[in-house]
Amino acid sequence: MAKDSSFDVVSEVDLQEVDNAYQQTRKELMQRYDLKDSKATLDFDKGLHRFTLNAPSEFVAKQVIDVLNTKLVHRKIDLKAVRWSDPEAASGMTVRYHGAIIAGIDKDLTQKINKDIRALKLKNAKVQIEGDKLRVFSPSRDTLQEVISFLKGQDYGQPLQYVNYR
Repeated sequence: MAKDSSFDVVSEVDLQEVDNAYQQTRKELMQRYDLKDSKATLDFDKGLHRFTLNAPSEFVAKQVIDVLNTKLVHRKIDLKAVRWSDPEAASGMTVRYHGAIIAGIDKDLTQKINKDIRALKLKNAKVQIEGDKLRVFSPSRDTLQEVISFLKGQDYGQPLQYVNYR
């Protein structure tokens, strides 16, 4: 019998590219005419994978988020990888937003993806959950391609990558 082929479903973000986008956004905040004197600040904590945005109003905050999103897109980071919180009232009549970078697939989502793949009822397709990733096995590479195209058509609220295809 032929050896099974496989691939992994993961959710990873290149933090160096996120940091580069953050640095470009900070530079633009200091140079752009409409944002220069707004006292809006954007911080990025690499350890916690989290943005903190303080702005004098929601309008200015949305502009800063838009600038950051533009920089992230230019660096090929999917915007679903950053999940922004609702605005919080901060000191001095300002607003604060927190943006968490999503890396890894949580347990609930791995089970949902597993259930969706099984619902396809593809012959010989097996799924194995390994921590924060899934490994899909099948003797047929065509079946694996079918699973990948199915998963690409679904929206799970975060970016998924398909790696280690062998």
